[in-house]
Amino acid sequence: MNTHSFPFPRDAEPLQATAQRLAAGSANLDLFKRLAQARREIAGRLVFTTSFGLEDQAIAHAILSQDLPIDIVTLDTGRLFPQTYQVWSETEARYGRRIRALLPRRSSVEAFVAQHGIDGFFSSIAARQGCCAVRKVEPLGRALEGAAGWITGVRAEQSGERATTPYAAIDGGRGLIKLNPLLDWTRERVVAFVRAHGIPYNALHDHGFLSIGCAPCTRAVKPGEPERAGRWWWEQDDRKECGLHHRSTQRAATDAALSN
Repeated sequence: MNTHSFPFPRDAEPLQATAQRLAAGSANLDLFKRLAQARREIAGRLVFTTSFGLEDQAIAHAILSQDLPIDIVTLDTGRLFPQTYQVWSETEARYGRRIRALLPRRSSVEAFVAQHGIDGFFSSIAARQGCCAVRKVEPLGRALEGAAGWITGVRAEQSGERATTPYAAIDGGRGLIKLNPLLDWTRERVVAFVRAHGIPYNALHDHGFLSIGCAPCTRAVKPGEPERAGRWWWEQDDRKECGLHHRSTQRAATDAALSN
């Protein structure tokens, strides 16, 4: 698997070597071993960001059932589905561990709403990206501050945009390793894993919601549509992302939040 991204931070060589070790032989490891390997190989704080979707629940189970010292953080945008909060509560009860929540800065949300309106993200792609920047990207920056590694639930088959995602990459802007342990998994494999281990999951998955984000910005997916077709469903761009996985656009999106 490809193991690099640009630009590299100044001390990229040790990170690159670690990324290569993580990618080497990863296809032969199950999810439990992939995460245990990440904890061994990445020196420093390791953060897993969860939105409580199916993939994230599988990863959380592999972390919590092994009691791995990996920080689990969620970004509470303030616009989540009630079902998302429900599975959040169920997950904490199941594993007996609190999941740290990071909320957007109140002043930024107030300024955005004052300028664009409570649902102003429908007005343009720039406004929507600005809302995501305020509610998700900026809190993510705080979640990853000082971290050595970042674990996500990205899978290659989720979209064309994610198909070229590497298993282990250097996030040049943050100087950390980004790891996608489910990158080569199919959705069917994730579903089977969740069922086999009796893992709590978002009830919306049973009603056609394959990818779940903020409530106003997510709908059920129609038969034959791509997995992420229900996200920002009013936009026509096939490469729809919130900005969490596009480091180069994050500063511009944040600046645009209050200027458009």
